[in-house]
Amino acid sequence: MDEDTRRELRPGTGIAAARRGSAGSRDVSIPAQGSGVKGESEQWEASRVSSRSAPFASGHSLIHAVHKPEGQINESPFGVTSWYTSSSPTKYTSPDGHARTWESAERQTRPKNSLIDGVGIVAILTTPDGPALLLQKQFRPPINAVCIEVPAGLVDEGEDAATCAVRELKEETGYVGEVMKSDLGVGPIMFNDPGFCNTNLRMIHVTVDMSRPENQRPVPELEDNEFIECFTVLLKDLYAECRRLEREGYAIDARVGTLAEGIEVARQWKIT
Repeated sequence: MDEDTRRELRPGTGIAAARRGSAGSRDVSIPAQGSGVKGESEQWEASRVSSRSAPFASGHSLIHAVHKPEGQINESPFGVTSWYTSSSPTKYTSPDGHARTWESAERQTRPKNSLIDGVGIVAILTTPDGPALLLQKQFRPPINAVCIEVPAGLVDEGEDAATCAVRELKEETGYVGEVMKSDLGVGPIMFNDPGFCNTNLRMIHVTVDMSRPENQRPVPELEDNEFIECFTVLLKDLYAECRRLEREGYAIDARVGTLAEGIEVARQWKIT
């Protein structure tokens, strides 16, 4: 790797520790029929790659030749930050009529006129060996591990899910994609962890035409706090690759694992 393609981020103090909040309780009532209804202080010792990437080559799963994006936890305060609130217990009435409480967190970054917080991007690259899924390796402080993920990001004010997905894909990976025209293109609203917080997203399915000049040498536009390594896995091998990566110590994001298991379930139960 050329020296001008790497930047060392030396140890330093990140965002100041947040303080515990004092949000008041909220009163809600759940109908009897059905339901529907870090702070951070981090220090990093990691290598970051600039926007140069190698062109895709048949038989090679690695697209961006970069260092493993490792990090280290130094302190983990709990409380209120600019992007979520750890609220006091929510008071609610359960379907059996009992008054109960539930501790939860609320994301604070959702745009006023948006139904979702963000998007996950299922980006499929056309390769000589078949369709391949674009994945990322990214250190995640809350779990103190490098996580295997799909590209993702938060929606901006006035931005729809499809526009957000194309933008985030270009920023994080350098690839220019197109949202699928079928019903699969923009997925339904899904909640990441409804037993803990209100965060939600749509999965956006995008195709990446590798014959386009801009996709021959993709140029990411990473932010200063993003340390991302991109690679691809053939869809037919996704489940086996997730198992292998888990054995090597990587954490598997639920969206990646669910997609992989869905493909494997369809294979084993011969669903076409």
